[in-house]
Amino acid sequence: MTDKKASMKAYWKRNLRYLLILLSIWFLVSYGLGILLVEPLNYFHIGGFPLGFWFAQQGAIYVFVILIFAYVRLMNKLDKEFDVDEK
Repeated sequence: MTDKKASMKAYWKRNLRYLLILLSIWFLVSYGLGILLVEPLNYFHIGGFPLGFWFAQQGAIYVFVILIFAYVRLMNKLDKEFDVDEK
């Protein structure tokens, strides 16, 4: 295997690892906090609304947007590391 192929294989492996981690975080927040743990979280309030309801309606969306920005930052860093960035 050439160096270029090995480099691209490592690049995609790291890219998939980032995707798996970020999507797992989103799943835990949206499904775990918004559905499974909604009752215990409803004992706490944020902005006048029960925390479980807030996570189900707003929190998962906010976390998703934050994860998009995190992914962009991680990928820009990864692109520079593997010299595949737009110069």
